[in-house]
Amino acid sequence: MTNKIALVLALLIIAFFIADYVLFGGGTPVFLGKKIIGLSEYIAFWR
Repeated sequence: MTNKIALVLALLIIAFFIADYVLFGGGTPVFLGKKIIGLSEYIAFWR
């Protein structure tokens, strides 16, 4: 991954969090975090 691609990805992620906070009050990262934890527990079950 080049530095340019990494910078663009970082800016997109930061823009996502800012837009989520401004438009929806910032609840999406918590929701996604809970879903990712559930997915990791599901995957650990099959290990």
